[in-house]
Amino acid sequence: MNTYFISGLGADKRIFSKLKLNEKINIIHVDWISPVKDESLAAYAERLSSIIDQSQPFALVGVSFGGMIAVEIAKVLNPVSTIIISSTMLRNHLPALYHFAGRLGILKFILAKLLKSSNKLTQNYYFGTKSSSEKTLLSKIIKDTDPFFLKWAIGSILSWRNKTIPERIYHIHGTSDKILYSKIAKPDFVIHNGTHFMVYQNAKEISGIIEKIILNIGID
Repeated sequence: MNTYFISGLGADKRIFSKLKLNEKINIIHVDWISPVKDESLAAYAERLSSIIDQSQPFALVGVSFGGMIAVEIAKVLNPVSTIIISSTMLRNHLPALYHFAGRLGILKFILAKLLKSSNKLTQNYYFGTKSSSEKTLLSKIIKDTDPFFLKWAIGSILSWRNKTIPERIYHIHGTSDKILYSKIAKPDFVIHNGTHFMVYQNAKEISGIIEKIILNIGID
């Protein structure tokens, strides 16, 4: 089955590089397109969805920001299943700090290039990177990120208003996620000690879950 993988905010397909999936799952990595000025997350997702071949069944897999994009695509198209990893599907599941920052509008006062800072606090605490290879990968991803896309994406998250849960959606989340943590969200699959970087760190376990969902193995 064609399965479209959407990476996280500022990230790219390297974040999925450790996943090992059944050959029946045809992995298609979705590349970012340039956002239009003041474009909403929902409008951006609808434009991005034009790359999806709707003539045959397909699934969506999104991590972090890519999970929110997947939610919006699932609302307008008809995927067989949608999987969000280290992400959220509703505005009220975003951390309270995000709501506060959005109301204050502080993002417009921050230079785009400053958002690309990758330091030990970002790596060790927020993303939860542990090994030197994980830290190197995260640093490279952040370095290669377009700062203006990054600023737009952060702003689109802060102003996201989604209240709709699409059909056939599954949520995989880690207990040690420091970026998109939520006390009220009820993930379908919980990764013990999983961080925001767990799609890379816990690739074997997450690969198994993705296969079960997409190939409909033991999923009610």
